[in-house]
Amino acid sequence: MTAPLLHPSLTPLSAHGRFWALVPCAGVGSRAVPAGAGSAPQAPTGQASTVAAFSAAGALSANAPAAAALLPKQYHLVAGHPMVLHTLAAFAGVGRLLGTLVAVAPGDHFLDAHAHPAFFVVECGGPTRADTVRGGLKALLERGAQPDDWVLVHDAARCLVTSEQIDALIDQCAGDSVGGLLAHKLADTLKTSIDGPGGVRVASTVDRSDKWLAQTPQMFRIGPLMDAIDKVGSNVTDEASAMEAMGFHPRLVPGGAQNFKVTYPDDFALAAAVLAQRAHSTTLERFGGERGQVSTAPGKKSLF
Repeated sequence: MTAPLLHPSLTPLSAHGRFWALVPCAGVGSRAVPAGAGSAPQAPTGQASTVAAFSAAGALSANAPAAAALLPKQYHLVAGHPMVLHTLAAFAGVGRLLGTLVAVAPGDHFLDAHAHPAFFVVECGGPTRADTVRGGLKALLERGAQPDDWVLVHDAARCLVTSEQIDALIDQCAGDSVGGLLAHKLADTLKTSIDGPGGVRVASTVDRSDKWLAQTPQMFRIGPLMDAIDKVGSNVTDEASAMEAMGFHPRLVPGGAQNFKVTYPDDFALAAAVLAQRAHSTTLERFGGERGQVSTAPGKKSLF
């Protein structure tokens, strides 16, 4: 029998309901390694309350350095820690969240080396993002979450999100009838293209005044989101798209340029530079400089 997620002392923390989170990362991040590269970034050697569901696909053990080239990108080292731990640290700083679920692919035991009461791992990852989100939502319901509870879905590879951004999303969407997502208003001039003499050419310039880059977390109630994914299908690329297909209009909440998804090789260096500029103020505060050192700061959840 599955153990319940909720501790008896946990009660709704808001008049708007309870808040959970789910972070899908079902892909292995093939774009993160240059084509033909001989190796991937170095594999970590073994080293809330939120409900964040982190899908970390890839059947790899933390004690398999020989498989470094196959290591899913969310486990690659960024500023000295596996990328997903920076993400976990941000969610750990959000006091209204009731727990963190890490949704991994079957056979993925990487996070066993980082076991901690602040999160739990469920092998419910699927072949697509939507499949992994669906599996994570079902796991939350099996452990005590309710269909009317809010869930925040976040990409594990958006490791620069901050606790303040997550709190801002909750503040602006908790009273909304639909929910919403962090997004960044497009700043660059946007072009469409055509194939032309000598290569790809500009076809036209697109009005950018109403264009936004979708980010995560994306926050919706569990029941409506499950219904939307079930009806729209497994190929939907994010949760807002599923809700849009059902006729809803999610709220756009300004995020920030630094909340980008680590996707390409150069992104790792940029993410590390941002974390260095922040002096690792989030991750080191909650994980400590060495494994096993945890924060005792009031109001902060400590992970390692």
